[in-house]
Amino acid sequence: MKRMAPALACVLVVVGAAGASPSLAVGQSIWPERAENLQVLPEDFPPQRLRAVMQGFTRALGVRCSHCHVGVEGRPLATYDFASDDNPNKDRARAMYRMLGIVNRELSTIEPSGPDRVNMWCTTCHNGRARPQTLDEAVMETYRAEGADAAVARFEALRDRHYGGAGYDFRAASVNELGSQFYQEGDTATALRFFDRNVEDYPDFAEGWESLGDVWAARGDRERAIGFYEKALELAPNHPRILRSLEAIRQGG
Repeated sequence: MKRMAPALACVLVVVGAAGASPSLAVGQSIWPERAENLQVLPEDFPPQRLRAVMQGFTRALGVRCSHCHVGVEGRPLATYDFASDDNPNKDRARAMYRMLGIVNRELSTIEPSGPDRVNMWCTTCHNGRARPQTLDEAVMETYRAEGADAAVARFEALRDRHYGGAGYDFRAASVNELGSQFYQEGDTATALRFFDRNVEDYPDFAEGWESLGDVWAARGDRERAIGFYEKALELAPNHPRILRSLEAIRQGG
């Protein structure tokens, strides 16, 4: 596979940077001439290439050197112990490198669907996230560990940082699905917080108003539910599911 080498380049940083010698003078940005403790990359891996793949890796994961190496963010690189294996993320990165090689080898056995083969890159999964999760996975993880307020705060923090990028899907349908998870778990109060935010951001999204109708119907507020279903029908006339929900609640169902 001619394109495999660049495809792997994003991840090579994880193992290549793992052994960069902390030989820099304080305040300088000169790259070390020789790396130490390389376990996957060749021992004579050129420093120029090492620097390039390190920078590619940090962009792909949205992190800095301290994510994988022993050092304090904001301090000069000369203070980092790049050869140390004490940061567990370094071994995770080495494992990711090996996994990427396996995936790309498997891809090479698949008949391509277009003129060029598909390759895995760091950004294929990470897209600026150190831990590649979907939006609902990230928010629900926080919810189960810390509760509703923390989950909402996590959503807002992720939106502030990643909105418009490829890392998380903040489109109307995605946020509606997130709110639906809280609704299905019986937490209608938290579901409302996401549904309200969604129709504020996407007032023309009919399913957002329908979801508000569903929540208020479940809460026993027929008047509010009818109002939201009617709003949804204004945006999606004759939508069969919304019509059924509206008819059922009008009949007291």
